[in-house]
Amino acid sequence: MTATTMTPSALSPGSARPLRLLHLIRSVDAVHGGPAEGVRQSVRSARALGHFGEVLTLDAPQDACVAAFPATTHAVGRARGTFGWTRQLDLWLRERAAGYDALVVHGLWQYHGWAARRAALATGRPYFVFAHGMLDPWFRRAHPLKHAKKQLYWLAAERAVLRDAEAVLFTTDEESRLAQTTFRPYAARHEVLGYGLALDEVAQQATAEDFLQQHPTLRGQRLLLFLGRLHGKKGCDLLVEAFAAVAARHPKLHLVMAGPDPDGLQRPLLQRAQALGVAGRITWTGMLEGRVKWGALRAADAFVLPSHQENFGIAVVEALAVGTPVLVSTRVNIWQEVVHCGAGLAEADTLAGTERLLARWLALPAAELDALRAAARHCHDKHFRMEASMQRLHQLVAGACSAAPQRAALHIHSQPCNTARRQ
Repeated sequence: MTATTMTPSALSPGSARPLRLLHLIRSVDAVHGGPAEGVRQSVRSARALGHFGEVLTLDAPQDACVAAFPATTHAVGRARGTFGWTRQLDLWLRERAAGYDALVVHGLWQYHGWAARRAALATGRPYFVFAHGMLDPWFRRAHPLKHAKKQLYWLAAERAVLRDAEAVLFTTDEESRLAQTTFRPYAARHEVLGYGLALDEVAQQATAEDFLQQHPTLRGQRLLLFLGRLHGKKGCDLLVEAFAAVAARHPKLHLVMAGPDPDGLQRPLLQRAQALGVAGRITWTGMLEGRVKWGALRAADAFVLPSHQENFGIAVVEALAVGTPVLVSTRVNIWQEVVHCGAGLAEADTLAGTERLLARWLALPAAELDALRAAARHCHDKHFRMEASMQRLHQLVAGACSAAPQRAALHIHSQPCNTARRQ
């Protein structure tokens, strides 16, 4: 366990006292993508608003990601299998859950959600669930066998986790709407919080040089940046194909593919790039962190994400925050805000759509490209400030806390393990 001292500042509106929240997540390792970064942003914003955020994770206490995490982080040790069962999690919650005003579960389909529900019902504490895009119907279409297995688990446990939560939290109206179409039966209280980020000191101080010093051959190139996990849902194959289609007419154009490769996708993508004759114009950096990551975002002429499914897209907002225009598919649920602000372009998540996306951007005159950059920062400031999202969450928690005596009375004789208790 690591501990970082947090001193409250001004309280968020509607809160009479500092609140203490426990965020539960399978791992705080950034290699797992957006949820870990979301927790990082949440606890930092909570501190700025005068509240306390702590984290309970199934990472091992000695893991580097635990030591580096910027909040009090309780690591109970690695769990078994993909489901993440561990008795240590139950023991920890049994002893300490009552010491928090609310529990916040990040992600679905794993044991920490079920354990949080059981602990919350036993103590009378409210709990909230951040879906993080895991109820999107795209997964049903893309992985029908996996969806069938999830439907069984839904009936056995997961629907109760969502049903009994004080609220299921979504980042956009579109994510909330789509979530209700994927599994049956479905019953949950929805709250759309928005989402975003606040730039820390590293992000503010990083420059393009932090990236270009590590990749000097990219100086003077017109850089398209993909930043995220190499994953089938991200449209990486569409991006390589579309890049090859436009590259010959734009000799300075270079594609940077930055991100971890948990599923071994880079090899077939590289082979395809070689077949298309553009392998020498694509740089594969692996995962970027810290100043190098933020330097890449600042060095890029545009950020590109032709994803098939993205409930929010934290990397999109990171690009906007540093004034980098974004090129996204209309499956990235914040695409309308981006286009409305004039901060980027959007097209369908198809090969033809991705080619149009790149071609439209490449055809823009210099004045319009400058306007995109200016609009990117404005779009972030207007729509994607994490403080506003966390203010709303703390208001929800404060409201739930006011009902705590009634909740405790309701559950005092409950059997938390009985999933059929509240139909």
